[in-house]
Amino acid sequence: MEQISYDYTNAMAQAVGEENGLTEDELTQALKNFSALPAGLEKLRASGGADYMNLPYDAALADRISEFAQAGRDRFENFVVVGIGGSSLGNRAVFEALSHPLYNLLPPGKRGGPRMFFPDNIDPELVSGLLEALDPETTIVNVITKSGSTAETMANFLAFLTWFKERCSKDFSEHLVATTGAQKGALRKIAEEEGFETFPVPAGVGGRFSVLSAVGLLSSAFAGIDIHRLLAGAARMDRRIKESKPQANPALVAATVHTMLDRKKGKHNTVFMPYAQCLRATADWFRQLWAESLGKKFSSTGEAVHTGQTPIAALGTTDQHSQIQLYVEGPNDKLITLIEAKQFRKETVLPDLYPGEDALSYLGGRTLNELMAAELAGTRIALSSAQRPNTTIALPRLSEEILGQLLFMLEVQTSYAGMIYSVNPYDQPGVEAGKIAAFALMGRDGYKEKLAEISGSPNPPKRVI
Repeated sequence: MEQISYDYTNAMAQAVGEENGLTEDELTQALKNFSALPAGLEKLRASGGADYMNLPYDAALADRISEFAQAGRDRFENFVVVGIGGSSLGNRAVFEALSHPLYNLLPPGKRGGPRMFFPDNIDPELVSGLLEALDPETTIVNVITKSGSTAETMANFLAFLTWFKERCSKDFSEHLVATTGAQKGALRKIAEEEGFETFPVPAGVGGRFSVLSAVGLLSSAFAGIDIHRLLAGAARMDRRIKESKPQANPALVAATVHTMLDRKKGKHNTVFMPYAQCLRATADWFRQLWAESLGKKFSSTGEAVHTGQTPIAALGTTDQHSQIQLYVEGPNDKLITLIEAKQFRKETVLPDLYPGEDALSYLGGRTLNELMAAELAGTRIALSSAQRPNTTIALPRLSEEILGQLLFMLEVQTSYAGMIYSVNPYDQPGVEAGKIAAFALMGRDGYKEKLAEISGSPNPPKRVI
């Protein structure tokens, strides 16, 4: 199986100077210091603390999902993912990476599955728009929340449930499938009472690490994506990580580069910039993974640290015309990771229509593929010349196996970074604080004290114009 590569040449001092890049001694010493992290993560995995690492090996679940999706693809014209954060971003990332760029516009025979929708917000116009545009008789909705109590997800679920009950001529339960906690939770209870299909979210897997569980696999299978090959790619990366020495472990080296540049060189922001339109949603997925896992107030020992790089999602070549100016000439506080697709699934040859026009003639007979590669190389040169550290993850091709490798590598990289920062990468107390406040403001039982606390908080003078 082909494998992805991680090129960190331009994150080193030889390329961008000692002020902005790591010296050989710094990297060597760091990798020596962090050499025990892979074994530590494996120990955590064995104790159930990093269950996401076991997801690539659940062939029985993949078989069940594939069988369910095979029957549904022939019956339903629309598939709607009702989830938010990790219960939606991974779904969209896999779908966009491996599907036709205008999938929903293709006729049914060319799509290979129902049209796919990801309303990952409670915007009333978005939700109402879907309810107005879709036919409930030909729509299936996958509601995804591990806890079964996520306010945004359950609110949208109620809207769709009412829609089905009021407008479906037959049993509405066949139009709903829940992906939720295996044993408990409000959604699990409702699903059992109403009689619609369920798939489990493993207890030890948080939302942002759940893309290779039923959370991400169900929508992928409905879109005609080979989820077994996706899992095989992730398993290949898992084996590579376990079999590699520290200096050859791409996840460990990437985590080391990120955290060392943050701590020692002031690179407090990290840009994830794929040069492939289909990976735009993968950048959004990584943004949540990195931010929510590493942005922590307290260390594992309770010390206030306020740690974590700020992740930024960008897209080549689109954002060469919106963000690169800042990255090349603005504050030198970023590490830029470029994602290179070595081989696209299509090739577009440009005609030589204006041989006498200098602005166009050089393009004649070349391909968009060549231009994309040149644009990426140009960005890399511009960044390095300006002493802006950058790395490149190269994908041999855009396929299920390669995407599986990439997703798994980034997840393990995040775990390693959490260990280096000495924070828990699997919790999200800052997110929970906002959820609790929202529950109180909406009048949920059990949150009266929080509402009183909010109401009694001192209010600064209003400054509204």
